Amino acid sequence: MGRENNLSEELQKHFGFDRFKGQQEEVIKSVLDGHDTFVLMPTGGGKSLCYQLPALIMDGTAIIISPLIALMKNQVDSIRSFGTEDGIAHFLNSSLNKAAAQKVRDDVMSGKTKLLYVAPESLTKEDNIEFLKNIKISFYAIDEAHCISEWGHDFRPEYRRIKPIVSEIGQAPLIALTATATAKVQHDIQKTLGMLYANVFKASFNRPNLYYEVKPKSKPESQIIKFIKENEGKSGIIYCLSRKKVEEIAEALVVNGIKALAYHAGMDSATRSGNQDKFLMEEVDVIVATIAFGMGIDKPDVRFVIHYDIPKSLEGYYQETGRAGRDGGEGKCITLYSAKDIQKLEKFMQGKPVAEQEIGRQLLLDTASYAESAICRRIILLNYFGEKLDEPCGNCDNCINPKEQIEAKDEICRALQAIIEVKENYKAEHLSDILTGKKSAAVKSFRHYELEAFNSGSDHGEKFWNAVYRQSLIAGYIYKDIENYGLLKMTKKGYDFLEHPVDFMLVRNHDYDAIEEEANAAAAQASGAGDPELFAMLKDLRKEISKKVNLPPFVIFQDPSLSDMALQYPITIEELKFIQGVGEGKAKRYGKEFIELIKAYVDENEIERPQDMVVKSVANKSKIKVGIIQSIDRKISLEDIADSIGIDFKDLISEIEVIVNSGTRIHIDYYLDDVMDEERQEEIYDYFKEAEDDTIESALKELGEDNYSEEDIRLMRIRFLSEMGN
Repeated sequence: MGRENNLSEELQKHFGFDRFKGQQEEVIKSVLDGHDTFVLMPTGGGKSLCYQLPALIMDGTAIIISPLIALMKNQVDSIRSFGTEDGIAHFLNSSLNKAAAQKVRDDVMSGKTKLLYVAPESLTKEDNIEFLKNIKISFYAIDEAHCISEWGHDFRPEYRRIKPIVSEIGQAPLIALTATATAKVQHDIQKTLGMLYANVFKASFNRPNLYYEVKPKSKPESQIIKFIKENEGKSGIIYCLSRKKVEEIAEALVVNGIKALAYHAGMDSATRSGNQDKFLMEEVDVIVATIAFGMGIDKPDVRFVIHYDIPKSLEGYYQETGRAGRDGGEGKCITLYSAKDIQKLEKFMQGKPVAEQEIGRQLLLDTASYAESAICRRIILLNYFGEKLDEPCGNCDNCINPKEQIEAKDEICRALQAIIEVKENYKAEHLSDILTGKKSAAVKSFRHYELEAFNSGSDHGEKFWNAVYRQSLIAGYIYKDIENYGLLKMTKKGYDFLEHPVDFMLVRNHDYDAIEEEANAAAAQASGAGDPELFAMLKDLRKEISKKVNLPPFVIFQDPSLSDMALQYPITIEELKFIQGVGEGKAKRYGKEFIELIKAYVDENEIERPQDMVVKSVANKSKIKVGIIQSIDRKISLEDIADSIGIDFKDLISEIEVIVNSGTRIHIDYYLDDVMDEERQEEIYDYFKEAEDDTIESALKELGEDNYSEEDIRLMRIRFLSEMGN
């Protein structure tokens, strides 16, 4: 009993708390008794105290091995704030100059320092090893221990070397702490640290206050800005996978009047820690960061965490979402998801060792399965970490808005039979073309219109079939050969399914990529977008101008642009530039009469313009677009341009369409002359001169699907719009 009282007194004395949280007290006793100890405690559970308090009580200095310089500084400042003596806690890492490092060593040698934070890279340096051999070490704490495991979501090679170095410096008890680890990762950590017989403490992974939602990623910047505006003044973190995207999003937020800063490893450390401090001190509301941000950052009132990109693993996802609502208050975890993001992450795995690819592929499948599932998100997450939840949670999107599911046993069979028929030599996109009976260039050149599978799935669209293939991957009926262009191959489980098909429920609205197209189609219908009366007036004006300049109406502005005008009410050329598909060129050329009409309409009807919700884009946002324009000016073949920026040919055409639709003139005739004879070009060109609309479907119907591919028509439409409209 006496010891319990002592511990409570020590807690009160050092940290001012009157009681322990969860299993903290048991963990601390285990460390004080000299046992190796493994702690698995979700973010916000109070892991740091489990080694900070025993370090302050015990003789000697505790060595805390921690992966992030920013985190060390944060922790050291926090401990110093509880005591009177700065020397009580120090860190030793590459950010210190010689004099500062010497001061740390002096304080440690004099016995003042109870906690010494060391980066794994610094621990491996010979002179540091020699220095640490001469001091009394109370115990070693390995924070963020999942970094040890190659199954973990943040693999660090130096972490694998901790055990031999600790043995060289001198034996003392170990405490390993992490917020996320599956059984596999936990075993790997304990084995690598030589602590298989450690006392293990596991807290529940359930954080009932966190709300989980996965949204289709359609217009991500607008989605994020609108969400933040609806949660004004609240603290939040936005995670992106690339530094470039971090900077783009941060810039877009600032342009839209949101107090935001960027944080990533490419910035110099002073800027980075300055930005972090501003977030902690509430000088800014939002930090946009790569996953390097937030490990152990103790900000209790983060109200939302948005994932711009889907993380590489569910461990990573759980760790990052766990930074929301650490005080037990509101925490919204919003993830934007597109199946294309999974494909991008797969591409990054090319060239890695086979074992690493296997692990990476499995982690990605788990993530895709979570994103596309119709089951309660919390049940999936807790199950992943080996914990059971008996009832759906009622605090996630799948509980609040259940998704519609359809029986797709027959469709899975058709999809698998198509893979077998093409001898497992093609990607999902090509197989979808075969199933829907689409005579794309590839289908023609391989004569795949002669296959039995050709047109056998024409009752659904290609997006549906892509979704069927994704769900088949997740279910383990097929696998994707990442090294070989992502070709789809059958598994034993897939062959078994064909022999004995079982019920398979497909989530109807998880075809996320189709949602953007639906949104654009809806925008083109006046009733669904903005002000129907204004939309009709804008269409009439467009018709008048088209007669005057003798061009089809769609050359001037396309329907989605008019819809957006009827929604946003732009009344200056500057505002018009930000309307979907307009851009600077078109705004200057055709904009004057449109903004005059809108201004008169707004005044006459006393309309409150939704200016706060107009998402302003950053000028010259995309370097990719500038690169494409420059490459086309240098007459580089379009295939080579697509390869050089790492996108599919179809995606390159989409990028060029955006450039042309916003009023920039582009000359791709050099490429067209190479791939299409003059007569065919003229036929498509003349069609667009007379056409009622500019849709590819109408053009294919009129010109004949057997004569022209979708790519042919899209490329000629680009040429036509560029020459006639810009």
